[in-house]
Amino acid sequence: MSLSLHQQAHYSLALALLALLFPLRERGCWGLNPSSGDLEKSPRSDPDPWEGLHRNKRSWVWNQFFVLEEYTGNEPLYVGKLHSDVDKGDGKVKYVLSGEGATSIFTIDENTGDIHATKRLDREAQAYYTLQAQAVDRLTNIPVEPRSEFVVKVQDINDNEPKFLDGPYLAGVPEMSPLGTMVVQVAATDADDPTYGNSARVVYSIIHGQPYFSVEPKTGVIRTALPNMDRETRDQYVLVIQAKDMVGQMGGLSGTTSVTVTLTDVNDNPPRFTHKNYQYTVPESLPLQSVVARIKAADADIGSNAEMDFRIMDGDGPGMFNITTDEETQDGIIILLKPLDFETKSSFSLRIEATNRNIDSNFLSLGPFSDTTSVKVTVEDVNEPPVFSSPLSKMVVSEDARVGTSIGRVSAHDPDNSNNGIRYSIDRNTDLERFFNVDAMSGVISTAKSLDREANSVHNLTIFAMESRISLITVSDINDNAPVFAIDYETLLCENALPGQVIQTISAVDKDEPLSGHRFYFALAAPAAGNLNFTLRDNKDNTASVLTKRGGFRRREQPVYRLPVLIVDSGSPALSSTNTLSVRVCDCDSDGVALSCGAVAYTATGLSTGALLAILGCIMTLLVMVLLIVTMRRRRKEPLILEEERDIRENIVRYDDEGGGEEDTEAFDMVTLRNLNVIRDPNVRRDVTPDTPTFFHYPSTSRPSYKSLPDNVVFREFIWERLKDADVDPSAPPYDSLQTYAFEGSGSVAESLSSLESLSTDSDQNYDYLSNWGPRFKKLADLYGNSDGTSVFS
Repeated sequence: MSLSLHQQAHYSLALALLALLFPLRERGCWGLNPSSGDLEKSPRSDPDPWEGLHRNKRSWVWNQFFVLEEYTGNEPLYVGKLHSDVDKGDGKVKYVLSGEGATSIFTIDENTGDIHATKRLDREAQAYYTLQAQAVDRLTNIPVEPRSEFVVKVQDINDNEPKFLDGPYLAGVPEMSPLGTMVVQVAATDADDPTYGNSARVVYSIIHGQPYFSVEPKTGVIRTALPNMDRETRDQYVLVIQAKDMVGQMGGLSGTTSVTVTLTDVNDNPPRFTHKNYQYTVPESLPLQSVVARIKAADADIGSNAEMDFRIMDGDGPGMFNITTDEETQDGIIILLKPLDFETKSSFSLRIEATNRNIDSNFLSLGPFSDTTSVKVTVEDVNEPPVFSSPLSKMVVSEDARVGTSIGRVSAHDPDNSNNGIRYSIDRNTDLERFFNVDAMSGVISTAKSLDREANSVHNLTIFAMESRISLITVSDINDNAPVFAIDYETLLCENALPGQVIQTISAVDKDEPLSGHRFYFALAAPAAGNLNFTLRDNKDNTASVLTKRGGFRRREQPVYRLPVLIVDSGSPALSSTNTLSVRVCDCDSDGVALSCGAVAYTATGLSTGALLAILGCIMTLLVMVLLIVTMRRRRKEPLILEEERDIRENIVRYDDEGGGEEDTEAFDMVTLRNLNVIRDPNVRRDVTPDTPTFFHYPSTSRPSYKSLPDNVVFREFIWERLKDADVDPSAPPYDSLQTYAFEGSGSVAESLSSLESLSTDSDQNYDYLSNWGPRFKKLADLYGNSDGTSVFS
């Protein structure tokens, strides 16, 4: 049986044939069938591939098939053709395919032996498929040829871009490195077949990061492209590296990664003192081992490369001072070793040197890695107490000495240069009986009383010596006042103002008086910093100018602008205040003179909807207030009885339910029935009109007034009176429920606030003025206006 290979006429046909022809010839896989011209292969080939021209023809002729990956055609991809010598073309032979992907990926035409791929193949998923082919009798399924195995290899195309599996990269290189110093090596992988074509051959290039760095195209090694890169100038670079397959040719796929390169520090900078001359002042009373001064030398390096040591090179007063290094801040600390005396030496001059602790020999040419400075220490005089010429003075006096006899003299002097006068006094705790006096100016001690040796033979006195001097106390100023506007500015802005025009120059005042003078800083406060109308320009002379940002201001749109101006002083700590500058928009003439300012009066037809609503709201509010006032006055003055048999102070609510009977003790509140401050006539019910007839009357002398009865009797009498009236009243409800507001308790200190009390005859209200209000108030005048003082109900 022979196998012929017929693949589709794609662009890969020539490549596939070339790839097959030479390797197969070398392995002795090919033979030529003289009769058919087919390519034949023996399953066990002899060493010489060309001896097939003289051998007997074998049954099977087969070959390795190729299939392009990622085929996107609509029709099944033709792979090749199987053919057996037994097949005479009469349809008796059937071809059967088995193995990897048979029937699911690869199909065979059982009549012709044509093989097709029905699915899209991916070489990166599976590079080749091993299949078995067999020719069988169509009727009996008996093999007519032995089973033979062949391989379908998936031919690679460039469908995968290079990828940096370890990216992004972080790398470091010392600063000041020479040209070509290796930084880091990057690597990209390509999933395509590295043995076929250039699909997996990658070259590297740098997209971003030139001219500082370069990359080797084949190895991916990144190197410095500039010498002596300085970390203090720039310490970090971000590179973008590209890897492109197809040896970088056009049409190749590419991938990128980022490489962050940090320049590490080396000791290439010497220390430098921030000042060449330092001056410090210390009091002469400064304790030993105290810090006299801290001096700083700046080093642009970091870490151990910035560490330094200090030493005193020379200076007057040897042994007076020492200097050490603060390991945290790298400051030089000058320490006092011996006492200071202003009167002996008032100043010291020192020469200080700072040297790097860790010097790199590679950069000695950039040295020296040290610096020097001068330090002057001034000793400040301190007011020292007077010093006695002798700490102990012994004096002798006779016990018969007269009062005022001089015994001796003490002497003290002021060690300060001022040499102030001395005043003397006796510590009276050592002379309680006041036997002695001392002259305040001369220090002469004299007797003040008669002495008795037998009573006290020795007197121990303590003498005080004090400086006599005039002290002038000056209160030093601190920054405790914020700056404000110098005056109340009235800023006018013409409607025809141009952009950039100065409309106001402002200044500020501050109650404080700093030694260096005032320095104010002006700026617009945060709410107005980004406004589109005005800007502020600081003139650097404690003034600022307000300028317009635009033109076309209109009073009709906005008559007044308010600018919050922030003013900051230069004190420590700095204080600030926000001042509001009012800018009024004005109508100006051609010379810029304001003619009229402020809001423009609008006509009725020009009112906006908001203005109309505001006016309407005001009118409605006024109407409601007037109605409330009228209603309150009417409720205060109208009579209690408006209709016959109507009680406005007893509200009987019917619910058509039965009362609780005699055991119901919660039907009413007893507290509301109590008011001991009102004397009522028991014959007159104030909760009903006087004209209403009652069926039960008490004689005027049958009961005492409520105010003269005890509390418990008052409640009992009042309740009985209401019960009897209800019993004889045919219109009373058939249940025990009573609500009244005519009898109030007496718990309020302010007494009763009820408007019902206004009807009492002792009321101080006078309603005679109602008769002057016209005929519309005649009814009220008749009810309330009573000039002769009689009751309205009489």
